[in-house]
Amino acid sequence: MNELDRFLERLELLPLGYSAGHYHRRRYGTTLQVSEDGRRVQLYARELGGRDFISFNLFRLHSGETRLKPCEMADQKVVAFVNGYIPESTVLPG
Repeated sequence: MNELDRFLERLELLPLGYSAGHYHRRRYGTTLQVSEDGRRVQLYARELGGRDFISFNLFRLHSGETRLKPCEMADQKVVAFVNGYIPESTVLPG
């Protein structure tokens, strides 16, 4: 599985609405919204007590293609955040 596939899989597991969680030992407040038809996803996360933020839109086109549109940051930053973010409500196995 490549990083983008993992990103899409992890994105599906994130809680809708607001949640708090951790990425690289820092705490973030994260808001995830999905359109009614499921074709548009918006995520905004801000480091709590810090300056970092993550923001993107994801579009699922009628052609079946998926387009990731980060807001003023590199795709890699967005993918790394979603792949590494752990919501506080998540119970990890083991």
